[in-house]
Amino acid sequence: MDTADILPRFKGTLCHDHWKPYYRYKNCKHALCNAYHLRELTRASEQDHQKWAGKMKIFLEIANRAVHKAGGVLSGSKLQLYKRRYKRLLEKGKKECPPPVENKKIKRGRLKRSKSRNLLERLINFEDDVLRFMENKEIPFTNNQGEKDIRMTKVQQKISGCFRSQSGADVFCRVRGYLSTCRKQNVSSSEALKLLFKGEIPQFAKNVSLN
Repeated sequence: MDTADILPRFKGTLCHDHWKPYYRYKNCKHALCNAYHLRELTRASEQDHQKWAGKMKIFLEIANRAVHKAGGVLSGSKLQLYKRRYKRLLEKGKKECPPPVENKKIKRGRLKRSKSRNLLERLINFEDDVLRFMENKEIPFTNNQGEKDIRMTKVQQKISGCFRSQSGADVFCRVRGYLSTCRKQNVSSSEALKLLFKGEIPQFAKNVSLN
């Protein structure tokens, strides 16, 4: 991640799956992908029979719909309302899924938590990162878009086993990056390629500074 020299200089908001090394980057804000939370909450509800988890899953889905309906960000009063609901669900979780009890016979160290307890503690300790999508229009509910952007590279590796050369991999990534950026700016892949072969660039790119 350091070698790519993107994250060390990144100053926006990094949306990710709570992989601990991401938190080494202090120049940016962090937002957690709620697609992962929905899956983990489903598991906690269905396999561990955690009632709070099922309710939290429903809450996050409702909050996401409310954000979309509000145009991408919740107003001050509504934001505080949802945050209070979030905290109430966490309090229920604390009662239903308490931390493990210390056993003096066991050697020192962090006591082993259940998967449900680990999830609950993450939702407690990283509340701002979990709910950041509600108060900033630029923050997505999930990081699915980032995963979609690298999916074709993984598909290429799966089909061919590898790239034949570094230059081939570089070219593939440049082409996929160009097409992906164009799609996000409402330029179709066919139109993007047509412009490319004509030696032209899309209109949105003409106003972008490369400095």
